[in-house]
Amino acid sequence: MEYLTRIVEGELIERLAATGAVVIEGPKTCGKTRTARRMAASEVLLDVDRNARRLVSVDPETVLRGATPRLIDEWQTEPDIWNHIRRAVDDRGLPGQFILTGSAVPADDITRHTGAGRLTRLRMRPLTLLETCHSSGEVSLKQLLNGETQRSDQSRLAVPELAELVCRGGWPGQYGKPLVQCLRMNRDFLNEIRRADISRVSGRQRDPIKVGRLLRSLARNVATPAAVSTLIRDVHENGVMMKNDTAVEYLDALTRLMIVEDQPAWAPHLRSRTTLRTTPVRHFVDPSLAVAALGASPRRLMDDLAYFGFLFESMVIRDLRVYAQTLEAEVFHYREKDGLEVDAVVETDDGRWAAFEVKLGDRWVEQGMANLRRLALRMEKGGRGKPSALAVIVPNGYGHVRRGEVGIIPISTLGP
Repeated sequence: MEYLTRIVEGELIERLAATGAVVIEGPKTCGKTRTARRMAASEVLLDVDRNARRLVSVDPETVLRGATPRLIDEWQTEPDIWNHIRRAVDDRGLPGQFILTGSAVPADDITRHTGAGRLTRLRMRPLTLLETCHSSGEVSLKQLLNGETQRSDQSRLAVPELAELVCRGGWPGQYGKPLVQCLRMNRDFLNEIRRADISRVSGRQRDPIKVGRLLRSLARNVATPAAVSTLIRDVHENGVMMKNDTAVEYLDALTRLMIVEDQPAWAPHLRSRTTLRTTPVRHFVDPSLAVAALGASPRRLMDDLAYFGFLFESMVIRDLRVYAQTLEAEVFHYREKDGLEVDAVVETDDGRWAAFEVKLGDRWVEQGMANLRRLALRMEKGGRGKPSALAVIVPNGYGHVRRGEVGIIPISTLGP
């Protein structure tokens, strides 16, 4: 299988040089193990090596012994190994000793806090359009946050092609495979989540039918700030009863499996009395999972452009998260109670920010530009300062962004 270079590789190299161990966290099949293997000198695969799992409680030193960096794959299957790794890092006193990979966060987080200063966590997500060679990367998020002018040649990514990319998703194992096969594999992926994985990570049996209905509800409400009550009402309309506490527990398990990744609200400190909404926006870690939950296809997306627009927004958020992470920045949404909404705000640790609207077609671009202008004015009046960049992200066309103006960025030209 062809290996696709990952943006996260640079972060992994830097962290291995600075800390004793790096924990790569991300959903199943996003490519954690293959990327870690490119840096590791030895490995132990706890998900398939039963003997190694037994040794964790009997002779953990044997499991940890080997050339460094040593890869401990799917470490969360034997969470007791965490403390042994922490101790080994302390005893050795050297950086780059271990790489841990995991596709679920253990429910009991008590022992993991003792890794502070010894272990660092690195989030890995599915492939971006840049990593699958569907983006030129001419428009740099880093340069946008620096306030620099950005331009790109014309992108000719057709909307039907974009629909196929949304349905395929960013899963490395499916790169280059026929679309029909990718759609089936994505559905199988979700079926495994609802039938087995969610019960395993919860530590108790979960109803796969209810989990499936909740996944469908999340898919119907993707890229919206749907409250838990809204999701439950949607589940009930499909003939399945679900209590609020049950829905919250299922959502927590899906979050720990890193299948869903909600987008938090931006909370800038303003002098004005603007009332902000704090409900997160719902997203799957990859929009292809929403497609799979509904059994959709590119043709169905082209027949429902309104829903396609939400999925396009979710894809943009996926890519922005990957690019922003390299800059130690985060991706938020902005919503006021008076109706002003902006799809994405990227903010760095030092306070620089850029805002983006995501629009599938030209007829919605002017509305997106107006929203961004209103946001910039609101922030300036509230004492938050001017943005580094404002732009509407669209499927295709020419890219141009200049500080102080609202620009246009085709998604197939965006990069870190």
